[in-house]
Amino acid sequence: MFFTYILYSKSIDKYYVGHTGQTLDERLKKHLSNHKDFTGWVKDWTVYHYEVYDTKSQAYKRELEIKSKKSRKFIEGLKSSTG
Repeated sequence: MFFTYILYSKSIDKYYVGHTGQTLDERLKKHLSNHKDFTGWVKDWTVYHYEVYDTKSQAYKRELEIKSKKSRKFIEGLKSSTG
């Protein structure tokens, strides 16, 4: 099982889009840990939205599709469409 996920940080009012083969809890813990990547310095990431896929390539393709929109409105529409 693979996930495409969107994290949200209220403190910086930003979204982060990614994909993983880990559980969402494991992946979120890594984002919240002290590391040098974009998400490492923010400590209030929460899972905003996720989608489940059978293959890594499907999850990665969806990540790229979401990122290609470059649209906050699009991302916020995903949340409302899934409840």
